[in-house]
Amino acid sequence: MKPVDLPLPVVRRPQVRTDEEALERDLRARVDGEVRFDAGTRAAYSTDGSNYRQVPIGVVVPRTVEAATEAVAVCREHGVPLLSRGGGTSLAGECCNTAVVVDWSKYCNRLLSVDPANRRCVVEPGIVLDDLNRQLAEHGLQYGPRPATHPNCTIGGMIGNNSCGSTAQAYGKVVDNLRRLEVLTYDGARMWVGATDDAELARLTTGAGREAELYRGLVALRDRYAGLVRERYPDIPRRVSGYNLDSLLPEHGFDVGGLLTGSESTLVTVLRAELELVPVPKHTSLVVLGYEDICQAADHVPAVLEHEPAALEGVDHQLIHFQRVKHLNSAALRELPDGRAYLMVQLVGDTREEVDARARALIDAKPDDVDHTWYDDEQHVRELWQIRESGLGATAHVPGKPDTWEGWEDSAVPVDRLGDYLRDLKRLYEEFGYGHPSVYGHFGHGCVHTRIPFDLESEEGVARMRAFVEKAADLVVSYGGSLSGEHGDGQSRGELLVRMFGPEVIEGFERLKGLFDPGNRMNPGKVVLPYRLDENLRLGADYLPWEPETVFSFPQDDGRFSRAAARCVGVGKCRSSEGGVMCPSYRATREEEHSTRGRARLLFEMVRGGDDSPVTDGWRSDAVHDALDLCLACKGCKTDCPVNVDMATYKAEFLHHHYRGRLRPLAHYSMGWLPAVARAVALAPRTVNALSSVPWVARAAKALGGVAPERVVPVFAEQRFTDWWRERGGPRGDGHRGEVVVWPDTFTDHFHPAIGKAAVEVLEAAGFRVKVPDAAVCCGLTWISTGQLTVARRVLGHTLDVLRADLRRGTPVVGLEPSCTAVFRADAAELLPKDPDVGRLREQTRTLAELLVERAGDWQPPPVDARAVVQRHCHQYAVLGFDADRKLLARAGVDADVLDAGCCGLAGNFGFEKGHYDVSMACAEAALLPAVREADAATLVLADGFSCRTQVDQSDAGRTPLHLAEVLAAGLKGQEAVPERPAAPGARALLPLGAATATMLAVLVGARHLRRSRH
Repeated sequence: MKPVDLPLPVVRRPQVRTDEEALERDLRARVDGEVRFDAGTRAAYSTDGSNYRQVPIGVVVPRTVEAATEAVAVCREHGVPLLSRGGGTSLAGECCNTAVVVDWSKYCNRLLSVDPANRRCVVEPGIVLDDLNRQLAEHGLQYGPRPATHPNCTIGGMIGNNSCGSTAQAYGKVVDNLRRLEVLTYDGARMWVGATDDAELARLTTGAGREAELYRGLVALRDRYAGLVRERYPDIPRRVSGYNLDSLLPEHGFDVGGLLTGSESTLVTVLRAELELVPVPKHTSLVVLGYEDICQAADHVPAVLEHEPAALEGVDHQLIHFQRVKHLNSAALRELPDGRAYLMVQLVGDTREEVDARARALIDAKPDDVDHTWYDDEQHVRELWQIRESGLGATAHVPGKPDTWEGWEDSAVPVDRLGDYLRDLKRLYEEFGYGHPSVYGHFGHGCVHTRIPFDLESEEGVARMRAFVEKAADLVVSYGGSLSGEHGDGQSRGELLVRMFGPEVIEGFERLKGLFDPGNRMNPGKVVLPYRLDENLRLGADYLPWEPETVFSFPQDDGRFSRAAARCVGVGKCRSSEGGVMCPSYRATREEEHSTRGRARLLFEMVRGGDDSPVTDGWRSDAVHDALDLCLACKGCKTDCPVNVDMATYKAEFLHHHYRGRLRPLAHYSMGWLPAVARAVALAPRTVNALSSVPWVARAAKALGGVAPERVVPVFAEQRFTDWWRERGGPRGDGHRGEVVVWPDTFTDHFHPAIGKAAVEVLEAAGFRVKVPDAAVCCGLTWISTGQLTVARRVLGHTLDVLRADLRRGTPVVGLEPSCTAVFRADAAELLPKDPDVGRLREQTRTLAELLVERAGDWQPPPVDARAVVQRHCHQYAVLGFDADRKLLARAGVDADVLDAGCCGLAGNFGFEKGHYDVSMACAEAALLPAVREADAATLVLADGFSCRTQVDQSDAGRTPLHLAEVLAAGLKGQEAVPERPAAPGARALLPLGAATATMLAVLVGARHLRRSRH
């Protein structure tokens, strides 16, 4: 090997002045994909899950791998930096840069081939881990590494970070589960790389091409640095920091794919990957051990490792406390053993007997003062793992606590020294005044996660953060550990690598970078020649956000919209494709901008401002408006988001200001004022229904109202629920359980009054005395969802006046429509925080099921004895809860299949608005409508929400869903539950109107003729 083959170190290059218009034009002309240089997209991609922020030049979403290759070529011709991005959840800043970002996740997400016999598959980089494993399940195989972000992290991102997760205990890191990579260098060299035997290496180093040059350079690097690598690379399972120069050593087979794994898009672009797969475990048990403190638990890890666990995680009492405060994983927390710190030990095997025997052996070997619980059923195991996987979200934005941040969240040390390391780390926290942050993580590999209450908004605070991190780096190095045990180096740890490896190895990293990317255009400033760890901060000493006045009080964010807009921590759970409700618009579009995280990024840019911000026009921003347009206001994020981002509330607040003093969209008048419109229609509902059945009239009405032309206008009831109540003459029954107010929401009152009648029958049968307000009342929901908050507050204030006497008597208010009930339980207190009775309204409002379970526990509902497919309304899921409904249905003998189907897609006014129909139906087709179609005729379809019922009713599923009240009322009568809905009368109903009109016209014409004849 000639000395000339040793590559030169990369050097800093001046930033090339970019002709962005020409760059965008060339990308659009040559790339088969979406090319976006707009303000909204650039804002959405300006940060990842880290403390850092860099606004990209633009974003390319390629439809194919070949299109991505062409995008790289265009960037090369323009000399602009490039960054490949997967799920965008990186915690060290490696997924944000002033570069062209290639987002693989929307289109390049295919499983290309599976070789079950050899346990391998080939994938594109944008495929999400959980989606991959679902497709592999039919072969009994899975990809082994499983980070906590498995519902939304992509394989490409995992390769870029050398990801691990809890299952790395059994399967190792990504580098241990990779056969080959197809990669592309910035200068256009494209090749498959992997382990290389001597003969192949001799062949590859021969010749004059770029591939031969790369391999010769790699051989020279190996020969130059092999000794230093063996000396200075920590011999621990979680050494993720630095480039994988150890993969070039003979004992690792000169594995170039392994070398490039974990390089964070700084060396090459990964085009495809051939993965090594593992069998799905046949049987699993989870033993949880309880200790006095987390350091004692860490001391016990080596003894637990003797039992060969598949996963071994540590959790401290702070993490448990934070989850209790935030009402996370309540059922799972009750399943923990006694203690203030826990080891979660997962055991797997081929037979139940084998796994149980191993669990018993572990329990028998534990110290007597260590408590335990042991579960081997799927539900309990899944619930308990949620405690650990909720770690990042649970430790962020804890009420009453300072905000916590990344920055030292990922260190790893030898397992036998973990307890002492934690003791020293805790002393370091105290030295710097950071108190007692939670520590948890992959203790079986000595990896520690934490979030620290850094002050990132003052010069002194940023300086203290830097001093702490530098001292923490020296501490972990003194233990023979790694700065990063999973999350990578990026910008957080890039400049600290010299403390871990020494300047000679850093020179090797720079030479490696110089070999693959001599122009320093691949994700510059990360890992090699890094930015300082205290620059490009998302906040920073000069952070002075705009603090606008708001209508909502935002009590969880100290009354500051800027804090609400900064709440998102970027974990990306809103980008999952299954489970929960969040985020229906992302699932339908696969667009970052239409995820909860993407919208939060735009709102953050709106309040952050600054010369480099893509969003500079505040509440009037069209970019923010467009991102919020497809938000269904389902409130799924209020529960599913680990930090409880409430995008529905943020949207309402934004729309209020955006349209203040301006004309609004037509739908805001027709549907935002629906309660007033419905009361007007009640004067002649039959006529209005008949007119709506005339095609040209319906088309004109929908056009004038901003309603999607594909929608059918719902039929108004000819007798409202409140009219029926008055005609009925008041309550019946003995009312021995006390009085309740049945809330006559607009949807029940004007569209589906049979539900209100059924609820009255059920409540009276259960022993309640029913009351219905005499005055016209409304919760204000439609004005809230369209951002007409001044009207909403006025309407709510009137409602409180009507209910005030009942509230002060402690009378429960029973809501039948979940979305309206949720207003009373959540929004009302934030819109009218000073009203003396708004708290009573929140506490006394109950769903029908909650009231019957809580206040009529001894009442036996009628036997229904049927199977049912149940669609929870999103606001039931996010605000009200569904446990009482499950209990009541079970007591009634209903075998309920409660769908985990996400949002129905109609979501109040959203699905009726022009331009939203396709997204609305895509949401419904994801799970709800297929489940309804699969249900046989004898299976009930239940949906308490008007939107959910309407979405199903207006589909081709051929079913009309029932409300819980209707099912119970039918059971009281011993009848089959059949939905009673108003039917359109048809055009014939207009004949009397036409005759009356003709008669009137005739009279007028005759009178006019008579007057003329007299003259």
